[in-house]
Amino acid sequence: MPMPSPLLTTTVLLTAMLSLVGCASKRDVDDFKVRVEDTFQTSIKGDGIKLFTYKVKYAELPPLKQPHMQRVRQIEKMKRSGSKKRSIYEPDLRRWTEQIELGLEKTITMTGYCREGYLELSRIIEVGRGEIRGECNDGATDADISKFADKG
Repeated sequence: MPMPSPLLTTTVLLTAMLSLVGCASKRDVDDFKVRVEDTFQTSIKGDGIKLFTYKVKYAELPPLKQPHMQRVRQIEKMKRSGSKKRSIYEPDLRRWTEQIELGLEKTITMTGYCREGYLELSRIIEVGRGEIRGECNDGATDADISKFADKG
């Protein structure tokens, strides 16, 4: 039985490792500990433009890491010391933003609303709530109009 070449062995190992890394980096909704309530509102204009608004808020408030009075004292101490740290005043919203973006991606995929992607029109991300408005790259079909027509 012939021995495989070192190049072939390296290529196979590298491909397997990259496949595992790709699977490990995909995020899922269950990766996040905070449970949310979301809404997806659609609007199809007369010229076939498809708009949407995706809103998210905490389903229940997560527990504070520090008791309230301890946080108040910490803020007052930082003000007195003239500290320029912003971590208390500007919370780190990276994971929350990631969760909102993932929720929007999953919602668009499940509904089939924007088949060819979308252009983001505006975004508001705050602690406990978020909103992303967008316009689909594809125009409305008759099926879209019957499925997503404004119900108002």
